[in-house]
Amino acid sequence: MRFLIIGLGVYGYNLATDLTAIGHEVIGADIKPSLVESIKDNISTAYIVDSTDEVALSVLPLKNVDIVIVAIGENFGASIKTVALLKKLHVPHIYARAMDELHYSILEGFNIDRILTPEQRAANDLVNELALGTRTESMQVNDGSYILKFSIPEYFIGMKISDVDFRKDYSLRLIAISRPVASRNLLGISHTELRPLPADDQNKFQSGDQIVCYGTRKALQDLFRNLS
Repeated sequence: MRFLIIGLGVYGYNLATDLTAIGHEVIGADIKPSLVESIKDNISTAYIVDSTDEVALSVLPLKNVDIVIVAIGENFGASIKTVALLKKLHVPHIYARAMDELHYSILEGFNIDRILTPEQRAANDLVNELALGTRTESMQVNDGSYILKFSIPEYFIGMKISDVDFRKDYSLRLIAISRPVASRNLLGISHTELRPLPADDQNKFQSGDQIVCYGTRKALQDLFRNLS
């Protein structure tokens, strides 16, 4: 996939370099020359652009990327104006970072694809989600190892669980598989809960199944490359 990231501060920088590391093409843009200079050798292309200027913004390859991510954090006004201009320019898929509840509420009015809240979701989790095409949660165990939880990607749906060898194929240790099951609580109210699922020959992966696995960052990146 091709991504355009506008705003190359800490959040945008990590997002851009991590997406590049798992094989995606990333184009970056920022008004600060120092930030563009610091990342230009680590991604496909980087532009010095004032994204609040419609003419300058139009120079970027907005129609030639899959998703535009507005990662501007410190300048509330610049973030809002950039999103407004992207909508005016009919950019189809926009993600934007919100710094607080007011920022979030204003972005909601633009009806964009996704509002990102760094306090709730780290840049690494978003990278994993974009790579897998499914929601993910990750926890770093040490400098080299992670525990990752994600909904089953479409690639696996219909396959026998016993036929997927995560250790052999992806160098990942499978910890658990769970499946959403409709249930009722003590008050009789319907809800969905996750229940463990044994990896026997009768079970096949279904949409909504959750996987928890453990492995190195490289192993996770290899998994993402294979499933992207």
